[in-house]
Amino acid sequence: MANDPAVKAMDSMEEVWEAFRPELNEVEAQIEKHLNSHAPLINTVADHILSSGGKRIRPLLLILSARLFSYPEKEFLLLGSLVEFIHTATLLHDDVLDEADIRRGEKTARRVWGNHASILVGDYLYSQAMALIASLHNHDINEIMADACRKMAEGEVLQLCANSQPDLTETDYLKIVEYKTAILVAASCKVGAIIGGASVEEQMALYRFGYNLGMAFQLADDRLDYSADHAKLGKSLGQDIRQGMITLPLIHLLQACSADEQTWLKEKILSHSVDDQELERILGMMRKQGSLAYATSRAREYIEASALDLVSFPENPAKRSLAIVSAYMVNRDQ
Repeated sequence: MANDPAVKAMDSMEEVWEAFRPELNEVEAQIEKHLNSHAPLINTVADHILSSGGKRIRPLLLILSARLFSYPEKEFLLLGSLVEFIHTATLLHDDVLDEADIRRGEKTARRVWGNHASILVGDYLYSQAMALIASLHNHDINEIMADACRKMAEGEVLQLCANSQPDLTETDYLKIVEYKTAILVAASCKVGAIIGGASVEEQMALYRFGYNLGMAFQLADDRLDYSADHAKLGKSLGQDIRQGMITLPLIHLLQACSADEQTWLKEKILSHSVDDQELERILGMMRKQGSLAYATSRAREYIEASALDLVSFPENPAKRSLAIVSAYMVNRDQ
């Protein structure tokens, strides 16, 4: 059962990573095993981003959700690697759409191999993941992952249409976050519940937990783009506004600032041209108007909502770990 005496009580994210290292190592082995295209460039490009320091949050959540109920059979840990394939595919596509040059402190795949290679390798990872998921012959897992992929593609288009749109509302932005980020986190938790043998009600509780966690994760990320230590963030501050991307801190600032400031901000957004001095001015305006604090408070609201869906589960190391992951989502500095 999930209440494994070999897993001691945990208090930090580092202890969670270490406690579930055997399962995560198996996920890594599955990633390596199934990154086996006959086109060497696919393996090279995919390995570049898969080995660039990603934290494997989604596979971890899948494992923890399963461990709430039982120890997942080794074959099902394949699903952790496939969730990571899907996530990596979105990163490859995102970097092309955003014209990003740096991710996690390294050159992006598009910068090294070009946009065409990045898009095609992302497509391969999506296809490989769905083919392997189908091979498990589990209708519920097929359905939830297919739905997640469809909504993530919709989210990419929604964000594309929202770029450089300074009148984007918070409601519309949260829909983009739901589709681009929260859906895959929610699906990861539900898939874990399915392989753990959870009831339908328990599966839905973990789906809601993951959804709220994913929303919080992205809103915390929005804040970090304007406030993190750039060395830890792996990129310069203010990349979102430099690329014309409208995220929650900027939406809040546009609503809170003066008419003259709003006009200036909209010009900067539309021009995709913000120098360091102008970014400092924007950061000062955000501090004055409480825009970063607002993004943090909204993230915490989602974390509080996620906690409600854990209440009914019995106390065990997996539940404790999910709570620790939740806190990490909003308190991280990179």
